[in-house]
Amino acid sequence: MLKEDILQIQEEWGNGVVQIGKNELDAKDFVNKMYATEVLMKPTMAKEQAFRMSHADIISYFIGGHISEDNGFALKPWTNVRFENEGIQFKNKQAFAVGHYFFTDSNGEETKVEYSFGYIIEEGNIKINLHHSSLP
Repeated sequence: MLKEDILQIQEEWGNGVVQIGKNELDAKDFVNKMYATEVLMKPTMAKEQAFRMSHADIISYFIGGHISEDNGFALKPWTNVRFENEGIQFKNKQAFAVGHYFFTDSNGEETKVEYSFGYIIEEGNIKINLHHSSLP
């Protein structure tokens, strides 16, 4: 894994969130492609069920589903997501990134979110195995 690989996967993740909101990408396909089989997630807007430990729970967060508080974060719809990495570190075939990402809504207004992501290689692909997001 190289820094360029992490930047590419971040761009792909942001584009995927936007595409879900435009009904151009299936949330299940997105989660299966982007997230490792074993994943730890703390979504930005989750309160009642603060942590998501399965693909089904992550899909519920993105588009609504079996968790009652989920309204479909990816359905906003967002028009753009951009990452500003504060740092990226590599250790034992893993990568970790922290910083801010900015979600642009249809009015052009940005929501600034703090994030920490962990990445691993699973079945030859870089996948997210740790995802923590919170509002500043």
